Amino acid sequence: MATVKPFQALRPYKGIEQCFSCPPYDVLEEDEVREIISRNPNSFLRVTRSEVEAEENSKDAVYKKAKENLESFIKNGVLIKDPEPSFYIYRETWQGLSQTGFFAVVSVDEYDKGIIKKHELTRKDKEEDRTNHILNLNAQTGPVFLTYKAREDLKTIIDKLIKNKEILYSFCDENNVKHELIKVQEENEREQIEKAFNSIEYLYIVDGHHRAAAASRVQKILKEKDTNYSLDKPYNYFMAAIFPHNELRILPYNRIVKDLNGLSEDEFLKKIGSYFEVEEAPFSPYSPDSSHSFGMYLQKNWYKLTFKGEEGEDPVENLDVQILQKYLLDPILSIKDPRTDPRIYFLGGIRGVKEIEKWVDKKDWKVGFSMYPTQIDQLLKVAEMNKIMPPKSTWFEPKLRSGLLIHELS
Repeated sequence: MATVKPFQALRPYKGIEQCFSCPPYDVLEEDEVREIISRNPNSFLRVTRSEVEAEENSKDAVYKKAKENLESFIKNGVLIKDPEPSFYIYRETWQGLSQTGFFAVVSVDEYDKGIIKKHELTRKDKEEDRTNHILNLNAQTGPVFLTYKAREDLKTIIDKLIKNKEILYSFCDENNVKHELIKVQEENEREQIEKAFNSIEYLYIVDGHHRAAAASRVQKILKEKDTNYSLDKPYNYFMAAIFPHNELRILPYNRIVKDLNGLSEDEFLKKIGSYFEVEEAPFSPYSPDSSHSFGMYLQKNWYKLTFKGEEGEDPVENLDVQILQKYLLDPILSIKDPRTDPRIYFLGGIRGVKEIEKWVDKKDWKVGFSMYPTQIDQLLKVAEMNKIMPPKSTWFEPKLRSGLLIHELS
């Protein structure tokens, strides 16, 4: 059963939260980070993306600068620490729809045991980077994005608390997402939340697999050094934002490819006809409106591809991203490993299908594919069967804001 706990958060003082908080560390290019920091010296990007200010181009220098900047924010009163452990209701509203959940800390041991389910592989270099970032700062600076199968009792708790509590933070970000945070500190209310989660069988990682894996590594390192170990040490938990599955939105994760693997356009179209029905798209630019169909942009034309095969028992094999990989990208375009092949690039659905046209028409890429979004039920099924989804299978929107809450490890 899932264990969630309140925690004493480090957070920006009320009034600075909008300019202090920032997008996740891995969604911005370096020039974008520099531009934001130049305008706003109180941006939390100075902690999560400190490489733009580091004196040397080395990992150690980057971690050192991140620590210096975090300590400076604390010393100067930009960051304050709540005196009591709290849960925090977190609501994001975008394009008229809201997702409402909790900031909490969850158990590293339960992650290791598979009670917190994952669906992606992690890369060793990114794991090490997140591990060293946490160790050097003695803090977790970004939440792991979790979900649970929606329950009416938790919705009732959230609705009641929102109705009766003062909103701590409320602002709109640069993407017109409204963020609201409400602190829940009364003991009886905290116990109510913990009890409700204790009857949940699994939590599922939506985004943040590397942050979760790094928290597990950090726990092992600090536990080994700790001569006064106890289960309530903060490093036994990692910070998460936890939402019900039926409020989450997944956008497509589109693909573009650099070349046709030596084939002419006619040869390429003929080959894909073995596994897909190929027809002129009904409109342009084209986004598929059902699973197992794909948009394809080639030579300034949009096509609709419909997979000819049948669904099987394996939930991974039924994913559109896997069908495209298995029956087109690999056998026809020789893209064996989309994680490492430089001939393929991924465009998050927030950028829209017009971005495919831009890359093919103006950036010298050859062909693009618009995808139908992976469904949340598919993600849950893959995770429950302890299977792994292909890379870049999901793009969740809106993203979680970094810098609203920080979890210190001592």
